Amino acid sequence: MATFYDQLGQQHHFDKTPQRIVSLVPSQTELLFDLGLEDSIVGITKFCVHPYHFKSTKKSVGGTKKVHFEKIKLLQPDIIIANKEENTLEIVEQLRAICPVWVTDVITIEDNEKMISDFGVLFNKRTDAQKWNDKIRFAQKDFMKFVSDKPIQKAAYFIWRDPYMAAGDDTFINELLKINRFENIYANKAGRYPEIELKKIRLEGDPDLVFLSSEPYPFKEEHAFEIGRCTHHAKTVFVDGEMFSWYGTRLLRAFEYFKILHQRIN
Repeated sequence: MATFYDQLGQQHHFDKTPQRIVSLVPSQTELLFDLGLEDSIVGITKFCVHPYHFKSTKKSVGGTKKVHFEKIKLLQPDIIIANKEENTLEIVEQLRAICPVWVTDVITIEDNEKMISDFGVLFNKRTDAQKWNDKIRFAQKDFMKFVSDKPIQKAAYFIWRDPYMAAGDDTFINELLKINRFENIYANKAGRYPEIELKKIRLEGDPDLVFLSSEPYPFKEEHAFEIGRCTHHAKTVFVDGEMFSWYGTRLLRAFEYFKILHQRIN
């Protein structure tokens, strides 16, 4: 029997490679697919939109914050893949009555690489995992060279409205902002996703750039105007939230997206 540890340090024992997987995180569903595990994935959330055909070929077990325990139980999974941020502790603890729950915790690029490597070992896909990590590492090195002469710009990255909320410190979004040489004005504000009073945005950093994410909130032009008029001179930019918040293999495509983003804002 082999022993493994997830990113929370939780110990797991398996006498064989898990063959039936339920994934409760969209970006991790994409990662599992990219590792060649399509046939092993038996359950996903309604937010797992990549790859597209999973919508019709895999069983939906609810959302990331509200899952259907009976549906999961009927799938007879060997393992459930969750995430510390996306899924609540209460959900994880209840799911443990069904089968082992592997919880990831991804805040940095290094965490992302570790997650991919862990999946490679856990699901006997070491070579595939190594190839993806090598490609991501190469893309990151290339991007760092691309961005090295870009000026540092102050930024605010909004994820929600009513109330307005932004990405703060200890988030994967903040990590990717830093790599892009965007100084997050809310990195030192209490909470990982602090609520924001728009009238205080100048006092709290007066950003050069305001990013409005495509998810989880569908921002529109009127919101860009509402936020923009509270700044001194900020440029408001709609961005692809998947590229800033999805970890796993999505990071490879994110580096190319970031190059295009810099061309748009400069």
